[in-house]
Amino acid sequence: MRSRLLHLRLWLDKNGLYPKGRLSFIAWYFLGLDILLVCVQRIASLLQRPFGAYLSGWIVFLSLVAIVLFAVIAIRRLSGKLLWRLRNRLIVAYVFIGVIPILLLLALAAGTFYLFAGQFATFVVSSKLQSELRELEARNQVLAHSLGAELDSGRKPESVQEFAFITDGSQLHTCAWLDHRVEFNSLRQEPPISAPDYRSDFSGIVLDGNNFFLRALTTVVTRQGKLAVVSSRPLESQLLLSLAADLGEVTFFEKQVPKYSVGSTPMPREALDGVVHLPADLSAMNWADGVPISGAQISVQTRFSKLYDYLFPVALGGLASTIALILFLLAIVLAAFEAAALLIGGSLMRSVTGVVGQIYLATTHVNRGDFSHRIPITSNDQLSALATSFNSMTESLEKLIQEQKEKQRLENEITIAQEVQAQLFPRHIAQLPSLEVHGFCRPARSVSGDYYDFVPLGPEKLVLAVGDVSGKGISAALLMATIHSAVRAYSMEGIPVFRQAQVVGAGPILSGKYAPLVQGAEASPGMLLSLLNHQLYHSTPLEKYATLFIAMYDGEERRLTFSNAGHLPPMLLGETGTVRRLEDGGTVVGLFDDINYDEGSVQLRPGDIFLAYSDGVTEPENDFGEFGEQRLIELVQENRDLPLDRITEIVTAAVDDWIGAGEQPDDVTLVLARAR
Repeated sequence: MRSRLLHLRLWLDKNGLYPKGRLSFIAWYFLGLDILLVCVQRIASLLQRPFGAYLSGWIVFLSLVAIVLFAVIAIRRLSGKLLWRLRNRLIVAYVFIGVIPILLLLALAAGTFYLFAGQFATFVVSSKLQSELRELEARNQVLAHSLGAELDSGRKPESVQEFAFITDGSQLHTCAWLDHRVEFNSLRQEPPISAPDYRSDFSGIVLDGNNFFLRALTTVVTRQGKLAVVSSRPLESQLLLSLAADLGEVTFFEKQVPKYSVGSTPMPREALDGVVHLPADLSAMNWADGVPISGAQISVQTRFSKLYDYLFPVALGGLASTIALILFLLAIVLAAFEAAALLIGGSLMRSVTGVVGQIYLATTHVNRGDFSHRIPITSNDQLSALATSFNSMTESLEKLIQEQKEKQRLENEITIAQEVQAQLFPRHIAQLPSLEVHGFCRPARSVSGDYYDFVPLGPEKLVLAVGDVSGKGISAALLMATIHSAVRAYSMEGIPVFRQAQVVGAGPILSGKYAPLVQGAEASPGMLLSLLNHQLYHSTPLEKYATLFIAMYDGEERRLTFSNAGHLPPMLLGETGTVRRLEDGGTVVGLFDDINYDEGSVQLRPGDIFLAYSDGVTEPENDFGEFGEQRLIELVQENRDLPLDRITEIVTAAVDDWIGAGEQPDDVTLVLARAR
């Protein structure tokens, strides 16, 4: 059972029928509830339960709601599939922007024309009715004044008989009332028309009993009293026929029910001679109480050609054909403009969709990792600029990937260089019985230009070297490696002495013979610096140089002999707080040739601390200024009794706190030695 449900769900999901949104869940919920009510109704009908009939309304309601919701979902999904392509979207947009407004304007014009024609047709009949009313009112006023004059002269109203009939043969009913007494009734076989008290003069359409009439009331004051004359004519088919027999079929409605209908619809004169049929309300009043009534309508069914005859009763002659020709030419021009608009719109649409299709194709190439694909540029517009930008982007991405690969290769090489440089620093420092030493270097970048080394020359001799190469990065690290190898070679293997000084790396030997070899243990720091300066001057660019401090410690005499080539002067910190700076030496190595370096020496007493450092320790700045040499001296003095590696940790931690969240500006190198 569970597998069947799973297969059903997969089938619904594959065909897009499984609900995935709130609207889908609501639609399925209403459908399920509707099916449940249908089942309940069927069961109730089988059991002959009365409540089954009451569920029909709910079933219809839920069915309509479910149909509407599923229709909305279907429209959404269908529009999503159809409108995925930009071309279809532009077609729909073009239809809504260009075609539908034109169709709406045409429909509005046609509707307006039809309404005008219908209103004009009813206006013709209504105006004739009003003309009849005005004629009836005029006759009634003449009759009232004539009858009033006869009453004032003492004669009987016999002359009113001449107004009893009108020319078309329709019977005109006239009554005269003198102070609520009937003085005259033109139709003696019918009851007289009552004269209301709610108004004195009136003309219009009235409902008296069950029939409609054209009626006029005129009140005249005489010597005999108040005279009210009422003239009435039935509003029936004979009157309608006389009013609009040549117009078309005229129908009078009472409360939307046809009461009279006369005439017939004219025959069409041409193919576009359509039928006009539009009802119009008539203003009517109840004669008994004077209250306006509704429901009186008149409808005229005619054709446009008949209305044209009413509008232009005189023929236009040759002007009509000219107007028709002008209208025909205007229609041709408008059709040409519409065709041109369609062609231009289609061309623009193809240009837009073509570029977008090319961009989409290019994105598929980029998605596959092919950045060499380029979009062809065939025009000079914003879409072409977009395509050009896309080509520029893919070209930049292609270059960026190449640069990234090159950068990765360089990073790998730098990592190898970092590992190699780490091997150059002393890994296992041999401590002397009378001197313990410790060194630390932390690069500002991947590799360091700072240098320190401890070279043992026997059980009681040791060479200390501290340096700082100009610049940072790979070039500084390479020069540092050169200095490292030269110091170790000259210190451990000895120094050849030439009659004309030449060393390895300083050019060819011009003349002279080799002198005896000076052993490393016998080489002085000044001599080492001179040879290093000579070698670096001839083997490195002019802008490359290094500061270097070299010292040789003799444990038997507890004496430190040193020479400083432009490095920050190391310090000897005594237990009593004395500070001695080791400054004897000369300028930096590698910048000038044939430089001699002075030497100095100092006697180390037990407890004295030798401190050498690079500018990465004292020169970092924050808002309070540089870290400074004095702060370094105080830290070492305060912690002088701790192990040398612990002193190094305290100093570097203080430097890090001083820098804060900023980047380390320079390599941090620290060398400590303490006499025992």
